[in-house]
Amino acid sequence: MKYNINYEEGMAYNGDWRKMRAAMLKAREGKPVTVGFLGGSITQGSLSSTPETCYAYLVYEWWKKTFPNSEITYVNAGIGGTPSHFGVARVEEDLLAYEPDFTTVEFSVNDENTPFYRETYEGLIRKILKTSPKTAVLIIHNVFYESGTNAQDQHELVGRRYGVPCVSMKTSVYRKVADGTLPVRDITPDDLHPNDEGHSLLAGLVTYFLDKVYATLDIPQEQIINPEIIEQFPEGELPAPITANGYENSYRYRNHRCEPLLQGFVADTEPQNHITEIFRKGWYADKEGASITFEVPGSSLSVQYRKSVKHPACVARAVVDGDEENAIILDGNFDETWGDCLYLHSLLHHGEDKVHTIKVTVTKGEPGKDVPFYLVAVIGS
Repeated sequence: MKYNINYEEGMAYNGDWRKMRAAMLKAREGKPVTVGFLGGSITQGSLSSTPETCYAYLVYEWWKKTFPNSEITYVNAGIGGTPSHFGVARVEEDLLAYEPDFTTVEFSVNDENTPFYRETYEGLIRKILKTSPKTAVLIIHNVFYESGTNAQDQHELVGRRYGVPCVSMKTSVYRKVADGTLPVRDITPDDLHPNDEGHSLLAGLVTYFLDKVYATLDIPQEQIINPEIIEQFPEGELPAPITANGYENSYRYRNHRCEPLLQGFVADTEPQNHITEIFRKGWYADKEGASITFEVPGSSLSVQYRKSVKHPACVARAVVDGDEENAIILDGNFDETWGDCLYLHSLLHHGEDKVHTIKVTVTKGEPGKDVPFYLVAVIGS
C-alpha cells in the first residue's frame, strides 16, 4: 500500500453484517444485485478526473470483479452541496426506487456536527431501513483535512442505534495527513474533495470492509454474528428513535407533485434528465410582488431555492401561516464563485403538526435585469 494506511483503524463501528452477507450471497449465486451510493459532492464524484475514478464507481467495480456471474447495477445518487436534511426528502425517488441491495450513505462533511443533523440523519437511516428493509447500508465518514472536523459524532450515534456499520476517513487516512506522513496535496487540492488518489483511498476503505464481510461467506452465520447483535436488532423491527424523529417522513413538493397557487410565478417545464440537474421542476419569477402559495402538512417546513453567482438576483421572502412579523428573507444572490447553489432554508422546526400555509413573494426584482428567483421545492416533514 503506497501510503501504508491502516484501514482497520477506519472501522468505526462493525455493526450488524447480516444484510451485507445476504447481498453478497445473492451476488455469488449469480442473481442480479444493485449497489447504490447516496451523498454529496464526494459521492457525485467531485474532482475525480472521470466518473470511473470516483470512489463510488471503484466500489461498484469491486462488486463486479468479486461476483463476475452477477449482473451488478450501479446507482450514483450523489448531489453536491446537499445535507441529510435534503437526503431524507429525496432518498425514495433518487435511490430506493431502484431497490438497492447495498448502499453507502455519505453526508459527514455536508452535515454540521449538531443535534439537528443527528435528527435529519436518523430520519434518513430510518427511512431507508423501513422502506427497503433488505438493503445493506454502510455509513461513510469523510473529513475536512484542514481541521479534522466532520459530523461523525452525530452520525455514528445513529449508526450504532440501528446496527449500521460505519467506516471513517478521519480515523484512518486523516491520521496519516495529521502526522505528516501523507502530504495532503497528494489526495485533495482543496482539503475536502478527493482527487483520483483520494478517491482511490476512500474506495480502499470501503472495500476493506467489504473484503472482511466477504471472507465470512462460507462460515455459518451463527459463528459470525454475535448473539447480542441478533438480540439487539431483531429482523423486521426498528428500535425507538434517539431523537424527536421529525424528519423520517419528509416529502418534497415540486411542480409534478403539487399545484400551488401561482400569482406571477411560472412552472419550469424543462425535463430533468438526471438528478444532478438540480434546477428543474420548480417555479420562477422575476417581478416584484409575484407570489406562490402552498399548503403543506407537517411540523417542520423548509424551502429550496437557487442562490446565483450572477448578480443581481431577485430576493424573496417566505411567510408561514400569515406570520408577517417573522418573515424569512430568501436572497437569491450567492457570495461564492464555484457555481449556483441549491440552498435549503428551514422555515419551521418542530412546530404544530398541521396543514401550514407557505407564501413566497418576490420583494426585489426587475424583469430582464435581475436573475429570476427560482424556487426549487418545498419540503414538509
